[in-house]
Amino acid sequence: MNLIADLQIHSRFSRATSPSITIQNLEKYARLKGLNLLGTGDFTHPKWLAELKNELKEDGSGTLTSKSGFNFVLQGEISNIYTQDGKARRVHTLLLARNFEIVEQINAALLKKGRLDYDGRPIFGFSCIELVEMMKEIDDDIEIIPAHAWTPWYGIFGSMSGFDSVEECFKEYSNKIHAIETGLSSDPAMNWRLSKLDKYTLLSSSDAHSFWPWRIGREANVFDIDLSYDALLDAIRKRKGFVETIEMWPHEGKYHYTGHRNCDVCLSPKEALKIKNICPKCRKPLTVGVAQRVEMLADREEGFVPKSFIPFRNLIPLSEVIAGTIGEKVESKKVWEEYYKLVNEFENEFNVVLEAEENKLKKITKEKIAENIIRNRNQKIPFKPGYDGVYGVPIFEEKESVKEEKYEVNVKQKGLHEFI
Repeated sequence: MNLIADLQIHSRFSRATSPSITIQNLEKYARLKGLNLLGTGDFTHPKWLAELKNELKEDGSGTLTSKSGFNFVLQGEISNIYTQDGKARRVHTLLLARNFEIVEQINAALLKKGRLDYDGRPIFGFSCIELVEMMKEIDDDIEIIPAHAWTPWYGIFGSMSGFDSVEECFKEYSNKIHAIETGLSSDPAMNWRLSKLDKYTLLSSSDAHSFWPWRIGREANVFDIDLSYDALLDAIRKRKGFVETIEMWPHEGKYHYTGHRNCDVCLSPKEALKIKNICPKCRKPLTVGVAQRVEMLADREEGFVPKSFIPFRNLIPLSEVIAGTIGEKVESKKVWEEYYKLVNEFENEFNVVLEAEENKLKKITKEKIAENIIRNRNQKIPFKPGYDGVYGVPIFEEKESVKEEKYEVNVKQKGLHEFI
């Protein structure tokens, strides 16, 4: 059986997260989603770490289990804000660790640099270079992964404060970086356009700030490995047993296109470049989105597929498909009713969106919902792209005017799925 892992989430102790995040809620909705391995989130926060120690048991494998048998891996995120090469940098980094003993050593080292008790994603003023040096002095098996790599404000390649390469960011320690997290506003196809990223494994994680199924597992990694930390490291570092990734459509990500939220301006890379990235309404600089940033750094044409690629699937979460089809809010009672009908029949959400036959779906839920589940699976739903902190919006009603205007944002990627 494949292992479906979401390796980055947050606890309720991180900024802008649900106050109801508990191990029990994470486990409940991870099972509902179809996940079977979840990052713990925020192991640097003392209160959350105490809960993790109370709720999760170590068995020597490097993964942990809850009291009812769900699997977790110790995970945290660090925010480094500093100056390097004469430019202000803001980079978020994902950390994975083997056991609580290693986590305690990580936290002891970080406490020498600042506080850990004010936020689940603590901020430090030292560089990513120093972070790697610090972690590797503790344990070479601490995995260090640039998080949501393309996010404008806090990604390693972000347009506002990032770098142009892994080597530029980590200098002499760049050989200690084995993977990057592509983030919600990019997918592997976009990253394939940069030949310098070929040597890095492309991971996908939800970065969820709540446990709801339209957040947790919205991006995930599918492995064919034993459940152990060593096997997970081999999958990340050597791609052993790495089957595929599950991706949101990058157009749904909050920073896919270039734009200015306050002025309701959303532009493709070509449109933004024509006006030199200046907002046509307020004349202030636009937030350069991921699509444009990829275009700036790419040395390959769109559609390039490397020889040793890991396949991926773009999916809209089931709750959003249902909500968009029936015209209700994603958290509404009507959406939950249809969601549970499907999940109770097919065991979990991933089975519904990836495997369930259309005829069987139509016996369980409304015909239009069933049809949109299949359209979702077959990459047939267009988007109004996200920009400058605004999520993109899938278009479920196939009005001709909408179809002609919006299909251009995903039609170029459809050919990639012939390889999957």
